[in-house]
Amino acid sequence: MNNNILGLHHITAIAGNAQQNFDFYTKTLGLRLVKKTVNFDDPGTYHLYYGDETGLAGTILTFFPWDGIGQGTEGVGMATEIGYSIPAGSHEFWLERFGAANVKTKEITERFGEQVLAFKDPDGLSLSLIVPKTADIRTPWETADVKKDTATKGFHSTTLTLQSIDETAKVLTDLFGYRLLAQEENRYRFITDTVENAAIVDLLEVPAGHRGRNAAGTNHHVAFRVKNEDIQMELREQILSKNLQITPKIDRDYFYSLYFREPGGVLFEIATENPGFTVDEPLNELGTHLMLPHQHEHLRDDLEKLLPKLS
Repeated sequence: MNNNILGLHHITAIAGNAQQNFDFYTKTLGLRLVKKTVNFDDPGTYHLYYGDETGLAGTILTFFPWDGIGQGTEGVGMATEIGYSIPAGSHEFWLERFGAANVKTKEITERFGEQVLAFKDPDGLSLSLIVPKTADIRTPWETADVKKDTATKGFHSTTLTLQSIDETAKVLTDLFGYRLLAQEENRYRFITDTVENAAIVDLLEVPAGHRGRNAAGTNHHVAFRVKNEDIQMELREQILSKNLQITPKIDRDYFYSLYFREPGGVLFEIATENPGFTVDEPLNELGTHLMLPHQHEHLRDDLEKLLPKLS
């Protein structure tokens, strides 16, 4: 078994208005803005990273906010839900908080013996708050309104919606070292034993499902975590051996990345733990400065005028 994948690293989604996105994730959901940078391929657009105090792998949700991009559509070949772990007994707090903020929620349901509160962000992105069977001991980021007894701890899971799960399951088991844990109707839960948290991927099989459209309110890609570049490149060779196309290693400043599209259509990334988010900002100042990739530093004056101020 391949024990090199250490669960989820980050998940990246698409948003519309940047200020609306910032307000929801920092003020309503209570996450920390860990990094404020730009899209490497479109520097006139932010790339915003939200997570815990340090930006620990398995807590980071990132966004490309393209104002005016329009509403996307969830469908097969996409990650269609992001699950956050929360402490036992905190669902009522979140129901009250979401109600006051006019956040769209569903009734609390049970999934694999765990209580799940599904909700939508302002762009329609599907998220859920889940009380795990085993208490999550990660230290959360606290705000004035969201304390540690109710705060999100980081990712619990992600859900991929597929017309057929077979080939995607093989990627998870044969290449990533996951195993099938359980099945409920057309939902199949896969888990890795290499980490205690952010270890679950659910595959939802919808044979008659329609393809989604990437725009606001949809997920762009799911990133899996590896310890370092050596392991990453060994895994790259294994992926190539399965006749899957994969990119060369790309320096993303805070981690190194490989990208490939798994057979079901979901864009996967393999990201390293190193060098981390304090490589260009001290811990107490994370997310407070506009940090630019070196190739875009010469555009700083123009970008600071172009990009909206977030407050």
